[in-house]
Amino acid sequence: MSVLRRMMRVSNRSLLAFIFFFSLSSSCLYFIYVAPGIANTYLFMVQARGIMLRENVKTIGHMIRLYTNKNSTLNGTGGFLNVNVSEVSFDEIHQLFSKDLDIEPGGHWRPKDCKPRWKVAVLIPFRNRHEHLPIFFLHLIPMLQKQRLEFAFYVIEQTGTQPFNRAMLFNVGFKEAMKDSVWDCVIFHDVDHLPENDRNYYGCGEMPRHFAAKLDKYMYILPYKEFFGGVSGLTVEQFRKINGFPNAFWGWGGEDDDLWNRVHYAGYNVTRPEGDLGKYKSIPHHHRGEVQFLGRYKLLRYSKERQYIDGLNNLIYRPKILVDRLYTNISVNLMPELAPVEDY
Repeated sequence: MSVLRRMMRVSNRSLLAFIFFFSLSSSCLYFIYVAPGIANTYLFMVQARGIMLRENVKTIGHMIRLYTNKNSTLNGTGGFLNVNVSEVSFDEIHQLFSKDLDIEPGGHWRPKDCKPRWKVAVLIPFRNRHEHLPIFFLHLIPMLQKQRLEFAFYVIEQTGTQPFNRAMLFNVGFKEAMKDSVWDCVIFHDVDHLPENDRNYYGCGEMPRHFAAKLDKYMYILPYKEFFGGVSGLTVEQFRKINGFPNAFWGWGGEDDDLWNRVHYAGYNVTRPEGDLGKYKSIPHHHRGEVQFLGRYKLLRYSKERQYIDGLNNLIYRPKILVDRLYTNISVNLMPELAPVEDY
């Protein structure tokens, strides 16, 4: 009997020791693997709230400045726009703007009551987005007229079977626009981006401009500091100095990051609209078979080496040009051999 009692005491002690060490090890594993995740999540939420608070403070401050300083507003602009992304036909758009006799072929318009501060060429890379173009013109033409800019639209359409090359299309559009008229400011504009505030002034400045700083699809938060996509603007001199966009980005993604690098390597900084002026609404769409460019990271590592051997200076193309009343259509069949790159 005494032996049995001693065995039971040992068993109880072993069981208690097992429970103790199991609880201790579980607690250690919790603090090693789970607790950091909870802490990081909490810190992220605090950081996000801090970002939103700072943005709200900036927005309120900007609204106060607009209200108290008449010189900071644009005559004729009303601020927030009612952006309607419902489909509309080109026939309706042509009929609507046929009443404006001041719009010349190619969508070329200039104010008659003042001298425009900027002569702006708006370049739109394009492929299979025919339902987006009428919506784009419906919103952009009245806004640019209110801003008293001289402007025209150039739709650069990629034909053929190669992956979409947005950057190369911009380079083609730039060269053709320079042949067409004397412009001093160029806006590089995605067709599915619509400004939500007509005080987002589409002129250029001493530094390159990123207009689409707050996109609705990113919850109106800048995805990352170097984000330069959607809508950007450079003077003709600035764009020539950086040698334009790279031509080697086949498929979507990466070309805007390369442009950011080129701008900074050339000694420029990027400016953005204050407060809510940089808000944009995106027309819902899919990439429709367009592939993501998986080689972009390798190219971005060599942005500096490639800048002056791949861009405006190595581009060869044969465009087909058709002038519509609202825009100039530049069709071009792009292929990699049209932009040969030397070894670097």
